[in-house]
Amino acid sequence: MVRSDRTWIGIDLGTQSVRAVAVDDVGALRAGASRPLGSRRTAGPEGSARHEQDPRAWCRAVDDVLAEVVAAVDPGSVGGLAVDGTSGTVVLVDDDGTPLSPGVMYDDARGSDRVARVREAGAAVWDRLGYRVGATWALPTVLALRDEQPHSRMSRVRHQTDVITAHLVGHDVPTDTSTALKTGYDVLDGRWPAAVLAELGLEVDALPDVVLPGQALGGVGADVAAATGLRPGTPVLAGMTDGCAAQLGAGAVRPGDWNAVLGTTLVLKGVADHLLHDPTGTVYCHRGPQAGWWFPGGASSTGAAVLAELIEPSRFEEYTEALLADPPADLPVVYPLAGSGERFPFAAPDARGFWLDGDRPRPLDELVGAVGERTAFAALAEGVAFVERLCLDHVTALGADTGGRRTITGGATRNRWWNQRRADVLSTALERPDQAEPAIGMALLARAAVDADGGEPDLVAAAAAMVHTAEVVEPRDDTALDERYTAFRGALRERGWITEDAP
Repeated sequence: MVRSDRTWIGIDLGTQSVRAVAVDDVGALRAGASRPLGSRRTAGPEGSARHEQDPRAWCRAVDDVLAEVVAAVDPGSVGGLAVDGTSGTVVLVDDDGTPLSPGVMYDDARGSDRVARVREAGAAVWDRLGYRVGATWALPTVLALRDEQPHSRMSRVRHQTDVITAHLVGHDVPTDTSTALKTGYDVLDGRWPAAVLAELGLEVDALPDVVLPGQALGGVGADVAAATGLRPGTPVLAGMTDGCAAQLGAGAVRPGDWNAVLGTTLVLKGVADHLLHDPTGTVYCHRGPQAGWWFPGGASSTGAAVLAELIEPSRFEEYTEALLADPPADLPVVYPLAGSGERFPFAAPDARGFWLDGDRPRPLDELVGAVGERTAFAALAEGVAFVERLCLDHVTALGADTGGRRTITGGATRNRWWNQRRADVLSTALERPDQAEPAIGMALLARAAVDADGGEPDLVAAAAAMVHTAEVVEPRDDTALDERYTAFRGALRERGWITEDAP
């Protein structure tokens, strides 16, 4: 149903800010607002750095952005809203939902010494799902947080989005399967693994009830209505993590569709009609809002950050224009990893970037001095595209359909030469949506859920109406690119990071 008199609100809880948007049935932006969020970061011994935020500040910021957005639209036109948040951010609350601890962020490392214990206790569950418990999981953090807090056995575990949805509705509400994943929820059986949690000293009653994304959580309560201008009872729908929300905003919503977000790092997320089991543990599958559909994906440690680390960012535009006018005939093969450790499409904690001088591997920090900044810029960007292709090779080998819509989002899509090089490397047309952000994805989910009227949200129909393409980048044939990609894979095989047979 496409109407011009309805408005949908999406709220995105990021690391540095809260963002809200109001869009109509055809995806036109009616209003947007954001507020900054402050963090407390504490350095510590190896593996113990801390990152906290104030849950009350989340609520205040949400009220502020909602008030600004609602003031720009007819409150009676708002058909519903949904919220996304950072994956793995948790807080302890009491029975009334009052926070008893800071909001402990997804990259807080206080639980790192409990990862092995969690992995061992839940091996049967995680191996069955093809998941590898890591430092970004919330479950080890929860164990550490409860040990730190007085009267922790009386507390309940909630996620960042749970704090906000409870605030909006006025009482405790379920979380969603996407948000619950890294706290240990068994997305295949649709339950908390009680035996595993008991072994870790956690009670299932301390964890929230769980529903699928898009399920109705309740209506906006009187207090939030008075603070924001929303009408009391405006539907609040269960959301997803920020990565899944960004995927929805890009329109990657049917099996075979994939969205690549290229910013500081490279994140690939798609839709599959079955659970992808990854023996390497680098791919995670979220439950989709529609029955039988899964949202697999992974986050690489490579991305645009490596360019800024090795090349002066003020020269990027100059080099881009030069490359557009005079494309490079040949480039050195580069694995563009800043720092150490890769997590997708292969797991290699000790991996480091390198480039090939002929057949001889050399450290990445020697690249600029050997070939010059412009050539290094092009080679690094091409190397990131090679990693993107390797990611798609990996999920294809796991049995995923990758033949659907291919969208690209993130800050790096502002670079026209890089977009073209990615299309050429991938041999696939790439679509850049005219607007793609997690908040848009939550507005889309809210519309699909309300239109379903308690049934299964039709994300495909909602995306067809609300997501629009700004540009399509068609691939060009280039045999030299394929030859360099083959050399790239060969260099990774020599290091034992990938094999010919394994995905």
